[in-house]
Amino acid sequence: MDREYFMGRKILVTGLGRSGAAALKTLLALGADVSVQDSKMEKDIDSDVLQFIHESGVKAYLGCVPDERYDMVVLSPGVPPALPFIKQQEAAGAEITGELELAYRICRGKFAAITGTNGKTTTTTLAGRIFGAAFEHSYVGGNIGIPVVSEAYEAPSDAWLVTECSSFQLETTSEFHPSVSAVLNLTPDHLNRHGSMENYGKAKAKIFANQTEDEYVVINYDDKNCLELAQGCRAKLVPFSRKEKLSFGAYVDDGMIVVNDGSIHEICDVSELKIIGAHNIENVLAAAALSYFAGIDTGIISEEIRNFRGVEHRIEFAGQKNGIRFYNDSKGTNTDATITAIRALEKNIILLAGGDAKKQDFEPLAAELDGAVRYLVLYGRDAESIRRACDDAGFTSYCVKSDLEEALKEAVSKALPGDSILLSPACASWDAYPDFEARGNHFKEMVMKYIEN
Repeated sequence: MDREYFMGRKILVTGLGRSGAAALKTLLALGADVSVQDSKMEKDIDSDVLQFIHESGVKAYLGCVPDERYDMVVLSPGVPPALPFIKQQEAAGAEITGELELAYRICRGKFAAITGTNGKTTTTTLAGRIFGAAFEHSYVGGNIGIPVVSEAYEAPSDAWLVTECSSFQLETTSEFHPSVSAVLNLTPDHLNRHGSMENYGKAKAKIFANQTEDEYVVINYDDKNCLELAQGCRAKLVPFSRKEKLSFGAYVDDGMIVVNDGSIHEICDVSELKIIGAHNIENVLAAAALSYFAGIDTGIISEEIRNFRGVEHRIEFAGQKNGIRFYNDSKGTNTDATITAIRALEKNIILLAGGDAKKQDFEPLAAELDGAVRYLVLYGRDAESIRRACDDAGFTSYCVKSDLEEALKEAVSKALPGDSILLSPACASWDAYPDFEARGNHFKEMVMKYIEN
């Protein structure tokens, strides 16, 4: 879309987190007539954002909703499209869209887009390093924490934007069209927002909805939900598999990660990976396939994969004392992610879990504990939901504490040499922390204080 389209348009940006603030600044730079809205009162808005709003003279509706009509409403990912005032704007003729869609429309470069329930940030970070080594201009953003709209505004025509896409971002897209995309896995998450797995899958499927026959979508061959989701997709399917040798795609062959496009290209040996767990083998396979079918040389792919040490808050080693190892997996915000972390560490685990349950079913997690988790310390608002699932599964080696600090103290008191204390909450952080990063950083601070004393 021509950037001049936004000149003088009356646009409302709703939600003033990182994405909303970036959308506001970008739209002002494009010459739009912008207003902002947030359910928070002025005292709760980030001071820098508030100062920018005041200095730019933007009309702000804080703690209330506007009674004006707009040409377009740009939603931040955390704002549900079903809110009544959003529906009223839509009924009055406003286009309802999101920050990711806005980024695509103003961008001159190409997108490599990654989604999935788990593993998005690790795969996006690794792919971003590969693209960064291969191309003069590349950017990494999206749900990973850097609003993609600000990068899209700056990106030249030869740039690649390696973008982590959440279901919240994808559900408000219409024209978004990556050149290569990947769907890593699909398990229940955010059902309190989407209402059903069917709706959740439909949001994820928007990542490849506009791709054409000469473009590529990388799909997890081992995940039946992913394969079903991709049925009818026009783009060329590039499967990846940790379990099976494929005739086309990316897979593990006798311990070697390979990409096969008719010729077999060896990437690296699994033993050379510096990130642990079967799930990370899948993340590497996806990043390798995405990069290769974007035209990147296998030598560059191999070197970046061999040197990759992982991402903060994803089964991150946080320290060791008295033979006890500490791992920060604060990004484990759903049951499937926590199960993945448990399987990566395998045994002798003292697990810290709890927080905002997001209406999840914890039966699968409870079934995974026996034999791997020696002791479970629950905490936070919805600890009771996990406790009930544990009781139903016959797992009774647990206790309940009020908060993460008390949970860690209890874990340390129970730990023996050779144990791993793992923070992998299986829940969102919103009952006590603004985001999973704040939760993980608090955990690491407490661990370091314990180690140093």
